[in-house]
Amino acid sequence: DSTKFDQGNDAPHKKTGELTDVFALGAKAVVGLGVAAVAGLGAATKAAADAQGPHAQLAAVLTSTAWAAGVSADMANELADSLSKLTPFEDEAILSGENMLLTFTSIGKDVFPRATETMLDMSQALGQDLKASAIQLGKALNDPVQGVTALRRVGVQFSDAQVDMIKALVDSNDLLGAQTLILDELQTEFGVSAKAAGQTFSGQLTILQT
Repeated sequence: DSTKFDQGNDAPHKKTGELTDVFALGAKAVVGLGVAAVAGLGAATKAAADAQGPHAQLAAVLTSTAWAAGVSADMANELADSLSKLTPFEDEAILSGENMLLTFTSIGKDVFPRATETMLDMSQALGQDLKASAIQLGKALNDPVQGVTALRRVGVQFSDAQVDMIKALVDSNDLLGAQTLILDELQTEFGVSAKAAGQTFSGQLTILQT
């Protein structure tokens, strides 16, 4: 039977072709995995490099200000990490904002944690980046009299009585009292906007992604 003979003769060629296809698919899979691994490594390397920036800047700020605020690197890092788990802001972004706050040397360690949270609330409520909020808040806490005037320009509602009280506290060398009054008013206006945003569905997704 010639038909049977021809089919039998073609069988080895068919099997060889199938094996070749399998090896080709296997090779493509290996190449694909390799590309994915390289891409993943590249992303991880970039993330690590991006994270180094704020940490290096923190060390530089602490050194240049001679630790005037009394804030240690560990304290700043731990605060940024804890707030990143409660708000939509990443820890590196928070740390960058903290670095800016630390350039204002009148912000001491007793005020720094609350100032950092207020910075996040301002950014969330006003829809601005952390750097802008850190500069506005830092100026206000570093020089309350001039700073309150600047905050009023961006819409923070300090009454004339509050402004007079702040001036009186500064004149009596009660800088902490003046700073506390400013933070109290900012909390009244912006509440815990950042933490509230972190409790939303999108906020929770952002925290998980971070």
